[in-house]
Amino acid sequence: MSATLSIALAQIDPEVGAVDRNVEAIRRARIQAAAQGADLVVTTEFSVGGYPVEDLVRKPAFAEACEAAIGRLAGETADGGPAMLLGGPWRCEGKLHNAAWLLDGGSVVARVAKHELPNYGVFDEKRVFDPGPVPTPVTFRGFRLGVLVCEDWWFPKVPAALTAQGAEMLLSINGSPFEAGKQGRRVALARERVRETGLPFVFAAQVGGQDELVFEGASFVLDAAGELASQLPFFETCVRTTLWRRGSGLVCQPGEIAPEPDRLEAIWRAMVVGLADYVNKNRFPGVILGLSGGIDSAISAAVAVDALGAERVRAVMMPSPYTSQESLDDAAACARLLGIRCDIVPISGAVDAFGAALAPLFAGRQADITEENLQSRSRGLILMAMSNKFGSMLLTTGNKSEMSVGYATLYGDMCGGYSVLKDIYKTTVFELARWRNAHRPNGVQGPAGMVMPEGVITKPPSAELKPGQTDQDTLPPYEMLDAILEGLVEGEASVDAMVASGFDRATVLRVWRMLDRAEYKRRQAPPGVKIGVRAFGRDRRYPITNGFTALVS
Repeated sequence: MSATLSIALAQIDPEVGAVDRNVEAIRRARIQAAAQGADLVVTTEFSVGGYPVEDLVRKPAFAEACEAAIGRLAGETADGGPAMLLGGPWRCEGKLHNAAWLLDGGSVVARVAKHELPNYGVFDEKRVFDPGPVPTPVTFRGFRLGVLVCEDWWFPKVPAALTAQGAEMLLSINGSPFEAGKQGRRVALARERVRETGLPFVFAAQVGGQDELVFEGASFVLDAAGELASQLPFFETCVRTTLWRRGSGLVCQPGEIAPEPDRLEAIWRAMVVGLADYVNKNRFPGVILGLSGGIDSAISAAVAVDALGAERVRAVMMPSPYTSQESLDDAAACARLLGIRCDIVPISGAVDAFGAALAPLFAGRQADITEENLQSRSRGLILMAMSNKFGSMLLTTGNKSEMSVGYATLYGDMCGGYSVLKDIYKTTVFELARWRNAHRPNGVQGPAGMVMPEGVITKPPSAELKPGQTDQDTLPPYEMLDAILEGLVEGEASVDAMVASGFDRATVLRVWRMLDRAEYKRRQAPPGVKIGVRAFGRDRRYPITNGFTALVS
């Protein structure tokens, strides 16, 4: 029986449905692992097919393609190199499992089906998979590995069963999406499993973006005392080999521990990775966005440049008679600081033309928000036309505060294919702007130093759809609004609970009603990066027709 075992953690960025591409990424990881002297290379949950696979896995042809790819990879392990532990579908006795596959010596050595299927938040696994039985340890070259597929380690049941059956370590392959602060919760919970079982714990994590989800990597190893023995980088692909020795139990030789980014850096990098992978995996040549001189479009442009490079980002300034010279100057300064092309397309002619066409229909009625929205929709029309003509994806720039209360125009500023600020409250937008002006995070393509002028951050936010307009003409101050929204959205708090916590009842009721009425708009909004625990669309799914507000007084 060997006294040592070398396990390489392969933190890769799979693409859902791109089986051949994923297989190549796994092969490259195995080559790196072999160069590091690994006995076993571990990839992530459903790495062959990409995760989360959603209803795609219900197509028999897709499952067949994944299983055929796994068969080819198994055959390649006959070369004497590292064995592979990877994720993919397993069809067995009429059931479809989310499984871990162990490949060694030219064949499939073992399969472990996921037992606990998550069906909350962003997950719908009970919709597409069948649960497997409580797994038993897998024997690999004389070592007893307690293999778990993601959710199976979040609860004590499966780790306890594996321990009782003689596992020497817990080894989990994961597709656990990013949320701000989640890595700390992961490590704390993993320490609970270590404390309960007395076994070391390995967490192999995916990296990259998939639609609205981002995966930050940060794979880690805890020793039997619950201390970090190794941690891979955040938001980066990486292959790193860990060395284990058998003594009174399996002991991991201490290795490099990548530092955890602070809250604002983690959010920024999540936005960058999410946008980059969405644009690149969907084969867009770049992005286009409206640059207003406001903070939301300035941050969106900065994220886009960090994600894609300045040459793939194009901005458009679309002034109306209500656009201030300060906004024009700030938008131009943003473009200069980021090094992006910025075109100017005035919208006065388009707005006048629409107004003239509608004048007979609107005769005798006072101008109101309808005319304001004509400006926003004229801008949306111009941006969509440019997107169609040049093939670049239109990036929308609204934030979570606006989307929560419906302070956005359907078919106007809500036009677009993706939103990096969809899950970012306005107060956090201000924090991020100041942070990025002072920091250039690892792995970005944008410039160091200031990326937006100070005026963008300090001036009162305004849609500039009428003279002297500011957001606070319509909304409570953002500090108050965001605090109320976090309670209502993230906390699912009642109006009474928010009032008891110190907020004015009339203000809370007003925000509650705006939040409820805007659901139909959110259903038509583009996807965006999930950052918090209750992202609109993936985590929070409310009915559009909803009479519950009648009970709120």
